Amino acid sequence: MINRKLNILLVEDNPSDIFLIKRQINKIVSKPEIEVTDNLEGCKELLVNFAPDVVLSDYNLPKCTGLDILEMVKDHDSSIEFIFITGTINDEELAANTILNGASGYILKKHINNLGEKLEPLLKKVVINMISTDDLRERIRNNKITVNQIYDYLDKINSDNAEQRDNIKNIKQAINRFNLDNGDAE
Repeated sequence: MINRKLNILLVEDNPSDIFLIKRQINKIVSKPEIEVTDNLEGCKELLVNFAPDVVLSDYNLPKCTGLDILEMVKDHDSSIEFIFITGTINDEELAANTILNGASGYILKKHINNLGEKLEPLLKKVVINMISTDDLRERIRNNKITVNQIYDYLDKINSDNAEQRDNIKNIKQAINRFNLDNGDAE
């Protein structure tokens, strides 16, 4: 049993699978916080405001693929662990592509009754990485949420003129310099 809080973003569209996956997670994680979405927009919003420790994703989704989700997650924060839980990856080439694109692993849905035992070692790896940097990680998580919200706000500002666009660019550069100066390597 993993005895610590773990923020898990579940990208899944099938209500039955959501129920079964949550049930299996609750068997192996004592304090899971699970947020669910089935699309890129919801995923982006949760990356900004929820700051997951790990993302679990189906491969086939209604409006995108799991590789689209993986790419967005890795572009947002390459340190977030990403695990496919899918019934689709049944050929070796596709499975290899998921790993080459940055996934930490994949579990086939045909093993959903044993998901806990297949998922536990992958989640323990996430926890081991978290333990060594607990206090710093929590501060960084809170800062990332704040910075992500600022970026999101800046992206939504209507940049009608060159001066506004330059100001927004300068603000983003200042935030990036601040993050680098303060050792935000995550």
